[in-house]
Amino acid sequence: MTETRGDPARPRRRSTVRSLLRLWPYVRPVRGRLLAAALMAVLGSLMSLVIPLALKWMVDGPVADREPSGVWLGGLVLLVLGSAEASLFWARRALTARPLARVEADMRASLYRHLQRLPVSFHDRWPSGQLLSRATTDLMLLRIFLAFPLTFLLVNGVTIVAGFLILLTQEWTLGLVLLAPVVPLIVLCRYFEERYSQAARTAQDRTGDLTTVVEESVLGIRVVKGFGRHRGQERAFAALAGGVRDTELRKAGLLGAVWAVIMILPELALGAALVLGVMRVADGDLSAGTLVAFLSTALALRWPVESMGFLLAITNESATAADRFFEVMDSRPPAGEPASVPAPRAAAGKAGAGTAKAADAWGDEAAGLRLEGVEFRYPDAPADAPPVLRGVDLHIRPGETMALVGTTGSGKTTLTALIPRLHEATAGRITLDGQDIAALPRERLRRLVSVAFEDPTLFSATVAENVLMGAEGAGEPELVRALAVAQADFAHDLPDGTATQVGEQGLSLSGGQRQRLALARAVVGEPRFLVLDDPLSALDVHTEAMVEAALRKVLATTTALIVAHRPSTVLLADRVALLSGGRVTAVGTHHELLHGNREYAALMSGEPRGEEGRTR
Repeated sequence: MTETRGDPARPRRRSTVRSLLRLWPYVRPVRGRLLAAALMAVLGSLMSLVIPLALKWMVDGPVADREPSGVWLGGLVLLVLGSAEASLFWARRALTARPLARVEADMRASLYRHLQRLPVSFHDRWPSGQLLSRATTDLMLLRIFLAFPLTFLLVNGVTIVAGFLILLTQEWTLGLVLLAPVVPLIVLCRYFEERYSQAARTAQDRTGDLTTVVEESVLGIRVVKGFGRHRGQERAFAALAGGVRDTELRKAGLLGAVWAVIMILPELALGAALVLGVMRVADGDLSAGTLVAFLSTALALRWPVESMGFLLAITNESATAADRFFEVMDSRPPAGEPASVPAPRAAAGKAGAGTAKAADAWGDEAAGLRLEGVEFRYPDAPADAPPVLRGVDLHIRPGETMALVGTTGSGKTTLTALIPRLHEATAGRITLDGQDIAALPRERLRRLVSVAFEDPTLFSATVAENVLMGAEGAGEPELVRALAVAQADFAHDLPDGTATQVGEQGLSLSGGQRQRLALARAVVGEPRFLVLDDPLSALDVHTEAMVEAALRKVLATTTALIVAHRPSTVLLADRVALLSGGRVTAVGTHHELLHGNREYAALMSGEPRGEEGRTR
């Protein structure tokens, strides 16, 4: 079985039954309707076995005795039985449609909710196409399994057992002839299950890779066109599509082979039983009605027997889909948050409370944002690779703004990601006003700390929705204030104002506009702590100056850490920390470091340096 990107630690396939049994928590709420539907289907299938008994009575009775009234009565019985069978199967479908749609929706919601809780390191490892295929194709396949194969594996099993009991009761010698292929078919199905499971898993994984390529090509269409790489992307797509095609052809070959054998063996047995039955009727050992009923029952069992290959194929594909779904669900989010009392109003991040707290706590060594011996290593890093961050000690006092400066790859962005726990520190601790962030519920932590990244991400929503997601419960006044701080008043001039849809990834806006909206999102909730990763890098000099002037008022009421690359951004800060080689090597004011630290002076003057660390 081939490995796929983003799935490096995939466990070996469980048995099909164990994989599918894991769906029970999602199926349990609708089990009553599913059982009722299965009962309807079983009764409908058993109706088809009563029809041959009615035929036997007609042939040996009214037909043999030439009684037209009996023939008409027999026809009416057959009509009633056929109508009852059709009605029961209709009732089965009516009972299952709504609850199974609910099961699929619940599983998709559960998967999405779980993905939101998983750490950033998980999403770094998994291609988005693999996750997308699990949330769509795999869950649709599981719904189809619950709606059709699961029911009909039971229905066909009961029908086959009941049918052969009827055959053996009618004429046991001919029944044994029809039972002869059972053992070869069991061996064949076992062989088929193992190989089809492998092919199904490979096909589903390759489809996930193909989805990733399509998504990357669509989202990166400007780069593809700008560099004329469409032919290269077409070749990559064709190679993956060819792999999917080859795997699907292998699946089709396996299914075709097993279906052919499943059809041929029973047909041979039926032919042999027919010859023997006709000979016995000719010898007078068997009535014509019994032979008709026997053959009618055998023909009624053709579909249940022949469909087993198809049902087993879908069952195995569904088992691999369940495995893929639970591979994501089994990924553990960070340690659960302990219960805690609601945060006091001072910690909720409002400006007035923050200012008072800053004034009272300036001399408190535990207050503000503090990093103590913080170390971080990426989970996928080689064992002998040095940590990205090691022994980082930093204290940002309440109400203070600190700029974080360092060469490309020195770990600045990684350090800022540790504060809102987008990554978990591998050693040391980070505290907010003396509280270890590892002990804070994530919901409260995200209320205390607001972030803006260098690469701004906007969603397919309105301008207002993108900005207000930075503060639950914020309204129009907060929106207007945040847009003013970020110098994003251009939003009011859009076709529908702040109700304008910005489009996927916000690509309908310029880079500077996206960055200003991301900054507005960070400040809209007046957070207690603010983490900004080079928030002004895409702005022109004039706009940058206006944003800095407005931002100073916000920074005066919050505790902030700003990743800075330009002197103009550094001047927003009260103090500056120099990050070099994964350590904080100097802390001081801009002027102190400019005159007392050669590395810092070189960074601010733009002199070239040879040292480059691990880029993240």
